[in-house]
Amino acid sequence: MSFLDYFKGKKKNTANVAKERLQIIVAHERGQREQPDYLPKLQQEILEVIRKYVQISDDMVQVEVDRNDSCSVLELNVTLPER
Repeated sequence: MSFLDYFKGKKKNTANVAKERLQIIVAHERGQREQPDYLPKLQQEILEVIRKYVQISDDMVQVEVDRNDSCSVLELNVTLPER
């Protein structure tokens, strides 16, 4: 290894990058299958209400459902724009 190689950093090969992206997509799809039927509609309606007051895009919102033995918790994280 030369001295300059140390500062360049290691580049990932395309196969590893593709594998990582595929793993993310598969994990996302698995999460979608476990959602209740009403969840997409509920998310859309919540976003519509927020958009009445604040301009936000879809990528500014993260929605997760946590399930315990006795209940489910809907977690909604919205990144609000600065004024």
